Amino acid sequence: MSDPNTNNTPVAAESANPTVRVQQMLQGFMQKRTLHLPADYSAENALKQAWLVLQTVNDRNGKPALQACTQASIINALLDMAIQGLNPAKKQCYFIAYGQSLVCQRSYFGDIALAQRVMPGIEPYYGVIYEGDTFEIEIIRGRKHVSHKTSLDNQGKEIKGAYCGVVTADGEDLGCEVMTFAQIQQSWGMSKTYNPKGDKGTHHEFPDQMSLRTVIRRRLKPIISSANDALLMDSIRRQEMDQTEAEMADEIAQCG
Repeated sequence: MSDPNTNNTPVAAESANPTVRVQQMLQGFMQKRTLHLPADYSAENALKQAWLVLQTVNDRNGKPALQACTQASIINALLDMAIQGLNPAKKQCYFIAYGQSLVCQRSYFGDIALAQRVMPGIEPYYGVIYEGDTFEIEIIRGRKHVSHKTSLDNQGKEIKGAYCGVVTADGEDLGCEVMTFAQIQQSWGMSKTYNPKGDKGTHHEFPDQMSLRTVIRRRLKPIISSANDALLMDSIRRQEMDQTEAEMADEIAQCG
């Protein structure tokens, strides 16, 4: 899905705003009826917000992403954002510069928005399980259903796990994903930003929010992957691949 008219050189200061090129590409997709955006989603507004956000994004060396990253990766990151119907102003995605590659990454708010686009009307519910909470799991026809009672005194205690379930528009509970904190930490171990022996970083400073992010992403992944929109699925797969490749290239550059 890379644009043949883009190149792999960083965007010069005098270059045209890449959001213009992305808007042209989106219009082409819609004219061919290969792209179907949510009725309440304004790609133009999202691109304007993204352009403002990108002015503040730097790579790990403090260099502005718009100078450090290639034009192709900037356009692809913006395109992925728009095709998936995300808006950085709503904290649904954020941009990270890995060396010369810019990558758009979904937040769990973005996962929820995308899942609701694939399966309209669903509502996720989720929570963190703390030490002292009363938490029970009932399995009905292979689906996990939970009962969770907590208290204000338990907030901030040791995290025992987290869960996320989905309810359809007509009230049917599609079941929960439940993860112990050990399982959550094992998932974090796949991230290059997580140091299990450290005490700094997002995972250590906000373990409750990061636990929710992990279990929500796992629960919604099957729904998101069930999309029958070819362009959307191509964007999702490319986003994941670009992130992995960019992280590897950045790690090699740092070790070189």
